[in-house]
Amino acid sequence: MNDNANGREGVLVDPIGRLGESQLELIHETSLKILERVGIICYSDEASSLLKDAGCEVVERDDDASVVRFPRGLIERCIELAPSTVLLGARDPENSLVLRAEEPRVRFGSGSEANVYLEMEPSKFKQEDGEASIEYPVYRRLRGNVELLCEAAHLCQQLENLDFFIRTVNIQDSDIDEMDKDANKFFASLNNTSKHVMAGLTCLESLDKVIRIGEIIAGGEKELRENPVLSFITCIAKSPLQFVEDTTGKMMEIVRRGMPVVISSSPQGGSTAPIQETGMVSQINAEIIAGITLSQVVKPGAPVLYGSVPVRARMDDLNDLYGAPEFCWYNIDCIQMARRYGIPCYSTAGVGDAKVPGVQATVEKLISHAVIPMAGAQYVHYAFGLLEKTNVFSPDQAVLDDAQIGIVKHMLKAPDVNGEAAEATLSMIEEVMGTSHKLYARYTRKSMRNGTVFPPYQFETKESEDRSVLEAHRRRLELMEVPPRYLSRPVVERIYKEIAGLVDRINPYS
Repeated sequence: MNDNANGREGVLVDPIGRLGESQLELIHETSLKILERVGIICYSDEASSLLKDAGCEVVERDDDASVVRFPRGLIERCIELAPSTVLLGARDPENSLVLRAEEPRVRFGSGSEANVYLEMEPSKFKQEDGEASIEYPVYRRLRGNVELLCEAAHLCQQLENLDFFIRTVNIQDSDIDEMDKDANKFFASLNNTSKHVMAGLTCLESLDKVIRIGEIIAGGEKELRENPVLSFITCIAKSPLQFVEDTTGKMMEIVRRGMPVVISSSPQGGSTAPIQETGMVSQINAEIIAGITLSQVVKPGAPVLYGSVPVRARMDDLNDLYGAPEFCWYNIDCIQMARRYGIPCYSTAGVGDAKVPGVQATVEKLISHAVIPMAGAQYVHYAFGLLEKTNVFSPDQAVLDDAQIGIVKHMLKAPDVNGEAAEATLSMIEEVMGTSHKLYARYTRKSMRNGTVFPPYQFETKESEDRSVLEAHRRRLELMEVPPRYLSRPVVERIYKEIAGLVDRINPYS
């Protein structure tokens, strides 16, 4: 397996936590009791049968569902079976990710499958004096399509602090049906970024096509398992405490194929889960470890991630509220639970409720960008470009987020305080104090060149009005001018020859 020297390094943190050991144990015990006493309502006959054979109590209901109650011994055995290290490969080996549960090394990536792509054009408006003009961003909401997904993947390839790519745009093209959506989605992503690609699966019937695309890119079936250039998300639990047939079936088949998969749950505190911290974390943890248990029953040792996406409800309209402190509480607690179980954690940060880039988006995003990674999640998604919860992807916001996450990564670096640094400090002070100017500029310049001192904010405003969004837009246009790193012509031609349903307009060689 690759080590961090051959992949994206991430930032190794000294993790913070909200919960002490006794509180983590209390959450664990409460989750076990939920699964023992209440159980999971399971709409998959196959899953119910497998879990019954593994030792669960299964009670049939009248609505084509079963109630599955899990013995604690089975859950604990299956948690032990789940690997503590998961490799997520990439077209470029330098972009591979090695996620180790015991190592709080943080990586940031995109996420969601937004229906709206927020395009921006700077426009000039005359001021009241009728002479001077001022420039403002004007936004257009575009319906997501496969070309916009290609653009988003190409942009994310250029963003220095984005470590992996989760599809950002829902492709809603009229000529791409549900059966062909997955193949187009994965190909568009993999052809426009050399970073790891992850997405959900729209149709189980598309899994063969998607895996075959991965095999062609990686060089074969064995090579794909050794370098999984793609992976999957399955939100197996419909909160509260239900396994829906569709995503449960997808998860089981992905696991059988040996591909990495996120076992995720996304309850909403105040509606589909308790809003109180103990209740939310106990329930989401129960849903996730029940899914992990099923994955290991299907295939012991299957590579899975502990996927925590807890949100909080607005109590005025019951929409998601990502800019609330509780959002950070829930996520930090889940990261701690994943570490307790020794399973790499897929966590959530960088989401806000603002509809356009600006002060509200910056504040809401920066809180979770800064705080949640400090807990040491190995894989932080939703971190780039999302607005209006997860409904909108803004490429300009993604550029702003990249700068913001650069600051966060620098902030999370370990302190450089040691004996060697202390000796260098003494020598430096002695030398400076022997000069007439008594300034440290010479030493500061050296630190700036080697990257130990962070530069000013990339989009700082020097005029009287805030122009950060406009400057980010100009930077985005520069990044989009970088030639795409497409797959080679022979690989693309082979993919198009073997995979039916790919649209020609995203073939760079057609």
